[in-house]
Amino acid sequence: MGSGPAADTDVKRKQNVDDSAISSVPLFASLDDDARAALREAMHEVSLRRGETLFHEGDPGDRLFLVIEGKIKLGHRSTDGRENLLAILGPGELLGELTLFEPGERTATATAVATARLLELQHDPFMHLLDTRPELAKHMLRALARRLRRTNEALADLVFSDVPGRVAKALLDLSVRFGEQTPDGLRVAHDLTQEELAQLVGASRETVNKSLADFISRGWIRLEGRAVQILDLERLKRRAR
Repeated sequence: MGSGPAADTDVKRKQNVDDSAISSVPLFASLDDDARAALREAMHEVSLRRGETLFHEGDPGDRLFLVIEGKIKLGHRSTDGRENLLAILGPGELLGELTLFEPGERTATATAVATARLLELQHDPFMHLLDTRPELAKHMLRALARRLRRTNEALADLVFSDVPGRVAKALLDLSVRFGEQTPDGLRVAHDLTQEELAQLVGASRETVNKSLADFISRGWIRLEGRAVQILDLERLKRRAR
């Protein structure tokens, strides 16, 4: 293990990133410095390479995870083997929080789609935190309400939106969390394969590729490997409505 000024600087950098990520989560935003430090002490680091699984659907669950770096996909597999992506989560987002209140089987499989680093918080330390900071329960309820609202919107989109509309909406949602402004427009490094993007939209890969090709021909986007450059944000927004 390395030591000296360079190693100390790396440790401090990670600590600052962790503190910033914890502060960015609405659930923990109201904590003072001492409470945040105590929370960080109770959390354990988990590192994943692309393709590694954090937990499987059906596994026992009794802890939440906070994404510090990278991206995690939440997927559900049907009885006939088809996979549906429920969400793509990035830095500052939580997963697995439902099992903290009612420990039980995981309802989805969590897999890294890019090299990821997470902080793990088990059931007992979190319950102690809620006992000493009951106001955190309100923030948790808000977070769960937002998750439920997103689920309801996704279900409505499957019923009422066509595939191109869902593709446009998915790209916009990814751009809000992972987009970076460039001279050419908004670059979104989503790290998803075309198959994973199709699973996220809930359509076949061929249909999603056709929608992407149409957007490219109209000059709205440009594909760059596992990233997309959004060239005309307003028209993409109109297509998502």
